[in-house]
Parts: sequence; structure tokens; C-alpha cells
Amino acid sequence: MDSRIAVGLMPLSASCADSGLQVAGVSVTDLVAEHGTPLIVYDEAHLRARCADVKHAFPDGASYAAKAFLCRSMARLVHDEGLGIDVASGGELAIALAAGVPAAALTVHGNNKSRAEIEQALVAGVSRIVIDSWDDLTRLSDLAAASATTQRVALRVNPDVAAATHRSIMTGHGASKFGVAIGGGQAATLAARVRTTPYLELTGIHVHTGSQISDLSALAGSIGAAAAVARECQVAELIVGGGLAVAYVEGDEAPGVAEWGEVAHAAARASGFVGSILAEPGRTIAAAAAITVYTIGAVKHVGNNSIMLAVDGGISDNPRPALYGSRYQPLLVRHPLLPSAVDPAVYSVVGKNCESSDTFASDVALSAEPRVGDLVFLPVTGAYTYAMSSNYNGLTRPAVIMVGSGTSSLIVRREGIDDLLRSDVFALDRAAQH
Repeated sequence: MDSRIAVGLMPLSASCADSGLQVAGVSVTDLVAEHGTPLIVYDEAHLRARCADVKHAFPDGASYAAKAFLCRSMARLVHDEGLGIDVASGGELAIALAAGVPAAALTVHGNNKSRAEIEQALVAGVSRIVIDSWDDLTRLSDLAAASATTQRVALRVNPDVAAATHRSIMTGHGASKFGVAIGGGQAATLAARVRTTPYLELTGIHVHTGSQISDLSALAGSIGAAAAVARECQVAELIVGGGLAVAYVEGDEAPGVAEWGEVAHAAARASGFVGSILAEPGRTIAAAAAITVYTIGAVKHVGNNSIMLAVDGGISDNPRPALYGSRYQPLLVRHPLLPSAVDPAVYSVVGKNCESSDTFASDVALSAEPRVGDLVFLPVTGAYTYAMSSNYNGLTRPAVIMVGSGTSSLIVRREGIDDLLRSDVFALDRAAQH
């Protein structure tokens, strides 16, 4: 393997061959020839390795945060690796169940669960439902009583900790829409009400500080505050959420899973909590496990020595750069190496959506001169890429492939025009009316 391959950003099974990038011994060029672009490619071995890391860091238990990326194959993989799954909607719950994951391995989240979603969870028999508000409690208690179903629950608390991350992915600050404030005794009051509510069993306290957090002191602060509530409520479980940062470009520094686990346990024990400490990572498991491959359709020289590379995807298949100003390190499939220090940083990779914010990378260098028809890929696109994709501009969602041991499997088929039209009910045929 060339020393300049972006090891920290690539799937574990990635390698550089004469044909260009390979993942798990499979040529990415061959995958594109079969499935087209845009194309998301997951490394099965990477996913399994990250699941093992999480289990080691949190031996009491952990659940995969499905919102990062979910399909039936992904749900089955993380379950087979011994993790539960945290779902945040009726749709995510249905996918996990359809994959054969037992309901006892599922946790249901959400800040505004509908009655239908709560009923779905109760009927399935999920492990726990996380209560996010007084109204959440009211709906859940009514439905549990109506069905005479005893349900284990956790209470999500808001620690009023503002972590150093993008404001759109802060979840533990005082003005967040998530959780019940610890301050003023609000969380303790709601916990007391849950304890006296028939058919509900309070087993845990849940906290989540935000996403893409590299400052472990912020996580420690929120975990310590929630652990104090858990101790006072005498519950058996403290669920510390996820949100650990990963590296997206060369030079990014991100704490490891083991370090996160150590900090979480130390913060909880320092607050006097002696029960089980559980985690719900998503990005940590999925992000670096996948790449997204595009075809360059236009090379446009603009401004002073600046070159735009237009690819056949955009914010419709990955809105993170437009939403959060996220950065990526684009690389060429035929020469998937980090640029050298002398390579000029003149390239911008832009998408085909009708927005000026549709830019994956600006003023970056590449290890070879790109051409129309070249394949370019973005590493670290396994989390919040396909999961946040849309049909903006009438573009269809990409196919998703999983590779392992020299073979590949289609796990999400590419959408077609028929998929766009399937739910479109045409009711205004004026020509037929006249």
C-alpha cells in the first residue's frame, strides 16, 4: 500500500492496486461498471471491527444509532455483532424488525412520537422507550394502560451543556428541543411521575450532548450531570448516547472509542452512579466504513487558476456540506492517494443540484490531473449520507453496495424514475375534463 493513501479516512479493507482503489479486494472501477454512479460502497469488515470496538469500550451494552444509516442488511449486521439498535421513528422500527432483529434489542427514541408509533412499539415489545417530554409520557401512559402492557422506559434529560460543534447538531444545550431540563428539578419531577404511572417501569436516564464532538470534557460534563440524576432516581441504567467525532479530512483529530468509553465511565462513577453504562453510537461505527463514488461530467476553469469538477451527485445524496459546512477530502479512484505538498490546491468538487451551496470541497489538491469521465470519491460518507438523501431536482437516490472477502452485495438498489412517480397522484388532467 502506498504510504500516501489516506489510511485514517479510508475503510479498513481499502487498498491501492494497479486498477486503482479496491475495497475488500474488490475493484471500485468494476463496481461502478456494474452499478453506475453515484455509488455508496461499505466495507463489511470495517463495520464489524467498529462494532467490536464499541462493545469493548461499553461492556454493559451498546446500541447502534440507526439514524446514521439503516437498511435491513445494516440492521442485521450490527445485531449479529451483539449490538442493539436505537430507532427514532416507526419507519426505522419497521426496517429493524423486517431484518429479523428481535424487538427486545430495540430502543425507541423521538421527541414527538405519534400515538401510532408508540402503539407500534408496544405491540412489537421493544426493550425500552425513551420519554422526551410530559406529552410523550401522557401518550405512552394512556396507550400502555389501554393495552395493559408494562413497558420499560428511560427518561431523556437535558444537561444544558453547549458542546463545541455545529449549532444544528447540538442537542444538550438549554434551548434544545430534546429532553427534559435537569435544572430546576424538572427532570426529577418527571421521573417521579413516571415511577407512579401504572404499566411503566423507569429503568434508566438518557443523555445526548450533540454530534461530531471532539471535546471529551463536554461529554464528561453532560454525562456527569445525567449520572447524578440516575443516582438520585435509583435507576439501573445510564444511557450516554453517542456523538463522538470522526476525522473527515487529513489532519482532523478525533478521540478514539476506547478513550470515549473511559471518560464516560469515569464521569458517571465520579457522580456516584454504580449501575450499567450504555452507549448509542452511530457515526463512530458507520462513517469511515463507506465511500461515495461519482463520475466527473464537466471540468470548468473559473476565476484565477481555479478549476471546478462537476460530478453526477450533490446535496440530494449528501446534504451535509450545505447543512453544516462539512468538509471532505476528494480522491481519484484511479490514483487514490493523498496529494503531495507541491500539488496545487486548485480544485473544487461541485454537484449537479441547483444550489450554489452544492459543493463537496473547495480549493483542494488531487494526486493526478482529473479528466471528464474520471471517477472521484469522497471517503467517510457512511453516516448521514444516504440517510439524509432526498429527491431534490428529481434526482434519484444512489445504490448502496457492501463488500467483504472479495465479493460484493447490493443492499439498497438505485432508485429509478418509476420510484419518483409511484407516490405522485396526478389529479388535474384539465385536457380530459374538457
